[in-house]
Amino acid sequence: MEKKIISNKNALFALNESTLHYVKVSAELDEYLKVWVKEPTWLEAEKALNSVMKINSRTQSFDLDINAMYRYMVENFIEKTEPSLSTVDMLRLSPYVGNQLKEILPNPMNLMQEDEEKKDD
Repeated sequence: MEKKIISNKNALFALNESTLHYVKVSAELDEYLKVWVKEPTWLEAEKALNSVMKINSRTQSFDLDINAMYRYMVENFIEKTEPSLSTVDMLRLSPYVGNQLKEILPNPMNLMQEDEEKKDD
């Protein structure tokens, strides 16, 4: 069975343009934070996943640090915000805002799971 070779190589690359999202500031207020999220490259998704695992070579044990992954994602996948927030500001957001951010940020675990499922097809 002959497979069709891609003709437009731009389809291979992560999007250059970030996507604008509106994050509600609180349940009581009708105000929003504008957040531009960029699509990660495969290497960035791998780095985000690697930031989760903390391996202790001395004891041969490892811990999962989900906070490290979210920090990596905030630092690398959020292009800008309006009003402008620093990384430290982003890490201090309320759980209400943070939970919405988790929903709009690319999830490296899902991205890699999708890749594995495609391999199985």
